[in-house]
Amino acid sequence: MSHSMFDLLTRKALFTLDPETAHGLAINALKTGLIRGTTLPVDPALEVRLWDLTFPNPLGMAAGFDKNVAVPDAVLALGFGATEIGTITPLAQPGNPKPRMFRLVKDNAVINRLGFNNQGHAVAYQNLKARKSSKGIIGVNVGANKDSNDRTEDYVKGIAAFADIASYFAVNISSPNTPGLRDLQARDALDDLLARVLHERDRQTTRVGRKVPVLLKIAPDVDEFGLDDVCAVSLGRGVDGLIVSNTTLDRPARLRSKKLLAQAGGLSGAPLFAKSTIALAKTRQRVGPNMPLIGVGGVTDAISALEKIRAGANLVQFYSGLVYGGISMVPNMLLELSNELKTRGITSLDEIRGRTTADWAKLQLSSD
Repeated sequence: MSHSMFDLLTRKALFTLDPETAHGLAINALKTGLIRGTTLPVDPALEVRLWDLTFPNPLGMAAGFDKNVAVPDAVLALGFGATEIGTITPLAQPGNPKPRMFRLVKDNAVINRLGFNNQGHAVAYQNLKARKSSKGIIGVNVGANKDSNDRTEDYVKGIAAFADIASYFAVNISSPNTPGLRDLQARDALDDLLARVLHERDRQTTRVGRKVPVLLKIAPDVDEFGLDDVCAVSLGRGVDGLIVSNTTLDRPARLRSKKLLAQAGGLSGAPLFAKSTIALAKTRQRVGPNMPLIGVGGVTDAISALEKIRAGANLVQFYSGLVYGGISMVPNMLLELSNELKTRGITSLDEIRGRTTADWAKLQLSSD
């Protein structure tokens, strides 16, 4: 059976279930080998080198899919150049009441208000340690417990817990589903957070013998002034990169799945592409050409992935796109990316990065 036919049948079956149940089945299918990737030849033109890491291609699984490190190697085997696990909080927590995930099928979108549901640092660490191979790039996305007395300290604990095993860290202060979390993006709070997190990273460097890159994951729902602050503090504190962006609280007027628009939570998927790409380009202009950026939001195919790179991203991530695109999405994108670069005579993604930054940055950060 072809991957595309398998995807169609799988999607039909999974879409009869509520999204969270379907997600659990997908994890189990990867764990048992029922779903597995296709081996593709490595294309040197797609390789991306950042920090001390070499990404075989720019496509990454975004955080939220493999929250508890159940299937990192199976995800990488789908063709991804990297996978980001989590968000992981120090203590296990159930997250928000169910139902808390909703498919906007007419819009190729998802609304979620999961609320950092995960099994905590200890379980995630043991699962990472239990991997049969240390190959592959696995980012660790750290967060804060909902009822924590010191949320910044929770991020520090995350750095300490995974410093010897994380390929990189993503500091997630941009989820809309933990009340007050996005307040950490305010200038003074962010400066304090980054000072403490980076101090801990530097402290751990002497212990583990490697300076683990620390990236900050920000929201698309930030105005020009807020973005000024985030970028200024990030540059000032010397973070290793930014992830732009998380889900949005906006509900664009053009959405067709009208019955679900009242659901609280973050919107992801195709409708987020423009807003997140504008935020990405504006971020690139503010931080300059050298800071690594990961573009996230609305990536559904090779063309949208390439446009993120043209807008200023070094790497791209997606998750909601897979809900609608299926497992053949990643190998298909890699083949299309390779063919596109060959057709244009491009030997490295560096040649096109930032080509459309100025065009996207001119646009307004509005809901439409």
